[in-house]
Amino acid sequence: MTTAPAVPWGDALGQEAAVEVLRQAASDASKLAHGWLLTGPPGSGRSTLARAFAAALIARDERDEATMKQVLAGTHPDLTLLKTEGVIITIKDARAIVERSYYAPSAGRFRVVIIEDADRMAERTSNVLLKALEEPPEQTIWILCAPSDADLLPTIRSRVRMLRLRELETSDVARLLVERTGVDPQLAEQSARHAQRHIGMAQRLATDEASRTRRDETVRDVLALKGVGGVVDVAARIVSAANDDAKALTAERDEAERASFLRTIGVADGARIPPAVRSQLKALTDDQEKRSKRSVRDGLDRVLTDLQSVFRDIVLLQLGRDRELINLEYREEMRVKAEKWTAERTLTILDHIAETREALERNVQPALAFESLLLTVVTGRKP
Repeated sequence: MTTAPAVPWGDALGQEAAVEVLRQAASDASKLAHGWLLTGPPGSGRSTLARAFAAALIARDERDEATMKQVLAGTHPDLTLLKTEGVIITIKDARAIVERSYYAPSAGRFRVVIIEDADRMAERTSNVLLKALEEPPEQTIWILCAPSDADLLPTIRSRVRMLRLRELETSDVARLLVERTGVDPQLAEQSARHAQRHIGMAQRLATDEASRTRRDETVRDVLALKGVGGVVDVAARIVSAANDDAKALTAERDEAERASFLRTIGVADGARIPPAVRSQLKALTDDQEKRSKRSVRDGLDRVLTDLQSVFRDIVLLQLGRDRELINLEYREEMRVKAEKWTAERTLTILDHIAETREALERNVQPALAFESLLLTVVTGRKP
C-alpha cells in the first residue's frame, strides 16, 4: 500500500509554525482569509511557502500530485504569479494581475495570485490592488510576500492576514546545503554564516567559487585600506565586481530566452528577424535590460550587507563578544581595527553603510556612493 503524497511543505525550512497555520487554512474555510501577507528576512523562504500554500489551495486534495507539481512549477492555469526582477513592479503589471484575479478557477478549488516582491510596489501601484483586496471574488486568494509589513501601505496591510516567518539558524541552512548540493559540511557552514542565513545566497556561495572569491577580495580590500589614496581604486573594483557578477547571472539566461522566443515564432538560428516580431523582440530585450539593472543593484546591496557584517563584527570585538562573529576568517584583521578604533567610529561607518544603501536606491552613481563610504572607513568621519 502506497502513502498518498503530502502537500509539498517540506522545502519551507524551519517554518513549522507558519506551515501549520497555512495547512489549516487550506483545509478549513473558516480559517481562510482572502488576502495573506507572508513576511520574513531575505532567504527565509517566503516565496517557497507561498507556492506550497498555493498548491494546497488549488489541488482538490493531497493526492492530487499532478496539480501540485504544476503549481510549484508556476505553470498551473489557476495560479497567477508576479515576480519582478526589475527595480519596481509597474502599474501595468499590477493592473494585469488584478484583471486575472476576477477569473473563476478553471481546474482547481481556487484561483491564487502571488506577488513575490510586494515591497517593490510604489504607492500608486499599491492603490491599484486595493479594490481587488477589498472585494475579491469568492474563489480568489491573494498571497503577498515582503521582508516586513512596514514595506507595504497601511491600507494594504489592513486588508490581509499577516504571517511572519521565523529567522533560520546557521546550522539549519548549512544542513540544507549539504542535503541539496552535497558540499562539504565545513564549506556549507561558512557559506550559511557569510550569507547570514539567506538560503539562496548561501547556496550560491557554497557552489560557486567565483562568488566566494569576489566576496573575499572585497572584504580584504576594505579591511586593508589605510589611506585616502586607495579609496577610488577599491570603490571601482567593488562596482566592477558587481557588474561582472550581474553579467554572469543574466547572460546565459538572456541568450536562452532569446533563442526560445525565436524558436517559438519559427525563426532559424542566424536568420533575419521578420519586421512583424521585432517589437516583441525589443520588448524582451527591454525586460532583460531591466533585470540586468536590478541584478547589479542587488549585487551592490549584497556588498553592503557583507561590509555591514564585518563592521558589526568589529563592534562585537570592541564589546568583548567574540563568540558571535559572522566573519571568523578575518578575525585577526578585524581585531586590529577593533583595538585601534573607538566603538563610536565603527558605529559611524555602520550608519554610513545604511546611508549608502539609501543613496543607491535614489540612483546615486555607485562609484561615488562607495567612494564616500570608504572615505568614512579610512578617516572615521563622514565626508
